[in-house]
Amino acid sequence: ADQKIVKAKTGAAKKANEIKTIGQVQVELVSKIADQLVARRGNAAGELANPRVITSNRKEIARLHTAIRAIEIAAQKENK
Repeated sequence: ADQKIVKAKTGAAKKANEIKTIGQVQVELVSKIADQLVARRGNAAGELANPRVITSNRKEIARLHTAIRAIEIAAQKENK
């Protein structure tokens, strides 16, 4: 039952379309990369309680890179 609740929460979060500037997305990206670095260090030291954080951070970083690229492509289309 707990897994269904978590999936519903993440699904709802993914559906929310917030309009962000490329600067806001880049700031968020820098923050996630820093979190990823801390998680990797903690995992290497054996201090990380939940190693799945590394996977979720990596995927979130990829999503942010994709969002930045989408914003860049949209800006190029507007300029044409």
